[in-house]
Amino acid sequence: MEETISLKKLFQTLKKRLWLIGLITIVAAIISASISFFVLTPVYQSQTQILVNQAKSDQQLYNSGEVQANVQLVNTYSVIIKSPTILDSVKSELNLDRSLTDLDEQIQISSAKDSQVFELIVQDPSPHMAAKIANKTAEVFQEKIPSIMNVNNASILSTAEVEDNASPIKPQPLVNIAIAIVVGLMVGVGVAFLLEYLDNTLKTEQDIEQILELPVIGVITNIKDVPKATVRQTEPMGRAQRTRGETFGS
Repeated sequence: MEETISLKKLFQTLKKRLWLIGLITIVAAIISASISFFVLTPVYQSQTQILVNQAKSDQQLYNSGEVQANVQLVNTYSVIIKSPTILDSVKSELNLDRSLTDLDEQIQISSAKDSQVFELIVQDPSPHMAAKIANKTAEVFQEKIPSIMNVNNASILSTAEVEDNASPIKPQPLVNIAIAIVVGLMVGVGVAFLLEYLDNTLKTEQDIEQILELPVIGVITNIKDVPKATVRQTEPMGRAQRTRGETFGS
């Protein structure tokens, strides 16, 4: 016989295992909150902007070809600013106790399409150190780019500053907990259906009729044993009633 699963049976399965689903969800949320607040190191972000545009005198007019050339140079400058030539000087001047590879992983370059401005983004466990690395990298880049490219068309548009109420960009405990709750619910529901699938015991008359395809004629109910203390109390009462009956009869 082809097995069919009704929507009512699905809800009954979820209702029966609701405590398990809730337990798994709560445990997942607690683990996520513990890791987010006590294990993961907060990371702060600071950024500075660099403009690629050669200085012009008052007599020089706007040249669209030159602007387009500066826009194309942004991609080249994005590679140069993370090169060992720049990062080694930044590491030496700030006395950083990290390798150039680690320093390179902390720095990200972002630029909008067809824009002469690109952003230098630095992430670090310390907000002050992130700002120092961003500003120093921009300064070293501005100093060395004329000798590298034989052109002086890079200038610092804005410097990185540390706000008084700076907050880390990661981890985000609320987001992590929300994700953990969703994952916990999914895992809990999956475990509930798995346990229901592995449970092959017969619990109701409907299960018997469905498997054996035979009608149920009768049901033997579960009779609980009478406690011995109750039996001992009822026996003297019975004797007393018989004694009274014999007395009245005489």
